[in-house]
Amino acid sequence: MYKPYINSQVVTTKLNLFEIFYSILKDRNEKEANDVLGEYALCIVDYSKEIIAEAAKFRLLRKKRDLSMTDCIGDITAKMFKIKFLMGDKELKDYSNVEFVK
Repeated sequence: MYKPYINSQVVTTKLNLFEIFYSILKDRNEKEANDVLGEYALCIVDYSKEIIAEAAKFRLLRKKRDLSMTDCIGDITAKMFKIKFLMGDKELKDYSNVEFVK
């Protein structure tokens, strides 16, 4: 699923890492979830009050789509780093900054 991006710069927030951990825990097992958590914990970036404000505006402008706070913060964080926001959920797949992977 994410193999094409294996050599790419990885940036994530704690919120996104929570979602990844939860998904692997639910679909696979705790050992794999912990392995991924350990690997990507080094890639965590904090988000600023500017990212929070931009993510809230982004979500409000698209309130009919019922976007999650995590996805909005992840998308805006990726934009700030000028990288694609990789996700497996369909909520944002038609946005230019999002790369839909499943």
